[in-house]
Amino acid sequence: MCRNITTLRGLEPPATAEEIEASARQYVRKITGVQKTSEANVAAFEAAVAAITFVAAEVLLQLPPRRTPPSTVPPLRRLAAKAPPT
Repeated sequence: MCRNITTLRGLEPPATAEEIEASARQYVRKITGVQKTSEANVAAFEAAVAAITFVAAEVLLQLPPRRTPPSTVPPLRRLAAKAPPT
């Protein structure tokens, strides 16, 4: 459905809460077609993001380790790698 959502299972170090929430937010945007929330839909949108974040974190904890790491790096890690040192 959405090829842009990056695999979070098997990352070293493990996926952060921020990365899990970002993937949940991207998923909710994709399935709802909402790119920018309005007053009319912000509560439902944020509730969906919170629920999917929780479920995604739970499933990542319950699955066994991967034999091979994911082939792509999550977007937040790519941005951090490109950022100049502070």
